[in-house]
Amino acid sequence: MEDRPMMTTFTMQHHQPLTPVSPLLPTTLPHVCEPIPQLPMTPPDADEELDAASNAAALRMGVHVLATEEDGLRSLKELLQNGPVAQEGFMNAVNIISKTIQRSAKIIVTGVGKSGKIGEKLVATLNSFGIHSVFLNPTEALHGDLGIIGQHDVLLLLTYSGRTPELLQLLNHIQHSIPLIAITSHIHPSTCPLFNNRPASNCILLPAPIPVSETVSFGLAAPTTSTTTALALSDALALAVAHRLHCSPADVFHAYHPGGAIGAHVLKAGPQRMANIATMVADIPIAQKQSRRSSHASSLTALDILLAAARSTSGWVRLSSTAIIAPRQIQRLGNDFENLECDVHLLEEGTIVEKQDWISIPATSSVEEARRWIGDMRKVERGRTFLKEGTILGIVDAAGEVSGVVEIEELEWAEEWWGGYG
Repeated sequence: MEDRPMMTTFTMQHHQPLTPVSPLLPTTLPHVCEPIPQLPMTPPDADEELDAASNAAALRMGVHVLATEEDGLRSLKELLQNGPVAQEGFMNAVNIISKTIQRSAKIIVTGVGKSGKIGEKLVATLNSFGIHSVFLNPTEALHGDLGIIGQHDVLLLLTYSGRTPELLQLLNHIQHSIPLIAITSHIHPSTCPLFNNRPASNCILLPAPIPVSETVSFGLAAPTTSTTTALALSDALALAVAHRLHCSPADVFHAYHPGGAIGAHVLKAGPQRMANIATMVADIPIAQKQSRRSSHASSLTALDILLAAARSTSGWVRLSSTAIIAPRQIQRLGNDFENLECDVHLLEEGTIVEKQDWISIPATSSVEEARRWIGDMRKVERGRTFLKEGTILGIVDAAGEVSGVVEIEELEWAEEWWGGYG
């Protein structure tokens, strides 16, 4: 028998698949006893995560800040009521700003950081009362903006420390003849670095200290109470000046604020008042002796009046606190070239009108009421006598003072009056 390799034969009893077969999915889901809760689609509201303790802490901090700033304002009020330095500074500031505006000059306000923001707000408030003001960035000033400062302007600085480097550097380039007003924490001019090496007569301090430092009050030196007091004091200054310059500050404010809710309120408020069209007596320059050709060495001449009128923004000129020349009379002087060197007291009768001859009309009277009253009065002989052409109307403010003037011809119906009754 021939030897051959033995071949082993494997007999497969069961045919097994090479890979396991996936089990069949059930055609129905098993019954669930309780529904599965839905997952939230958005994260929970943050307010819901704040516990009562943190809410209470936030409320306490808010009340603490308000109470601290209230204490600061109360302290500032007491200082202005009882402090001689604060009182003198405030009155001097009102006086110098008023005189500056009467000279047709302006108020330059400057400050850095949060104090600068308070300064910008002060400028906006002053301008809304017709008090010409601009904000000067101290850094930009050193790069060309110094040119906005005129020789008759006033510089008002806001700085709590009184030693802000940018302001001290700026002052190195400001003439000593420019008056300075500083709103700062210092309570006496001698301690304020802003006034170092400058004439005391041109330095006015408006103290605005706070009773407790912000670091002690709040744990950080963020300007809060200090800026609140500076803002309040600047508001007080602006309103005091507005009342000094205008017989009706409210009417002036409304005239410069025709837009927004305030403007809409004015439109609903009623007719235009006499205070709106009046020229403030305080704004009228007083004529000074300037012409040198006249033989009248000490007397004012017609030329002096014309030179003063050229500087007057309104065209009015005062000879004294009680004597005034209206724009229409000044125009007549300008047309009489032969008498420019004439003594003012020798001018035609009616050129100069004394205060006792002004016709008083309340500032709150509407223009329509004034027109109607004048028209009715001129229907009789007596009215035509004292309400003649060239009459000056004295506008009486709430304090009973004549603080504004109006030429009778400024009222629209003047031509009809002169034509019908003159």
